[in-house]
Amino acid sequence: MQTKLVSRISMVAIPIMVVCGLLVPASSMGPKARANDTGSDNGLEGAWRVQVTVRDCQTSAALRTFPALFTFAKGGTFSGTTAGQLPALSTTNLGIWRHTDGHAYSAVSETFIFSTAGVWTQTHRLTRAIEIGNNEDVFTDTVALQIFDTNGNVIVTGCATSVASRFE
Repeated sequence: MQTKLVSRISMVAIPIMVVCGLLVPASSMGPKARANDTGSDNGLEGAWRVQVTVRDCQTSAALRTFPALFTFAKGGTFSGTTAGQLPALSTTNLGIWRHTDGHAYSAVSETFIFSTAGVWTQTHRLTRAIEIGNNEDVFTDTVALQIFDTNGNVIVTGCATSVASRFE
């Protein structure tokens, strides 16, 4: 009786394993093919190399420039890291993004800032108005910065612009 059961399971299981074995290589080819894609059909979604320029809000004069890396994930989440803040004193920049119209997007993110003693001192909120131009692998944006104390009071505001290219 047990031999008949093993025989029946084998008759069903072997063809299933063969089919699954054929599907695994086929499915593993998909991500490789997409990895070579520039992602330009994805709008803002994807990873970007960004050059941020902090500006004087009244004159638009450039004050300093530094690189950053941003990821805009499917579903509307955002993460970023920057050379503009000492990593030991700040958290990853996390937030949300959305499509607003045509080639325009908006994003809002926050990061926590700490003193050298490890005490939380500020929260930085960045609000971005992002525009993808004719080249879908490049975007520009304008940034409004708000710095909050630990009680949620705005203590400083600032401005910046960015130019980004899709990470390839």
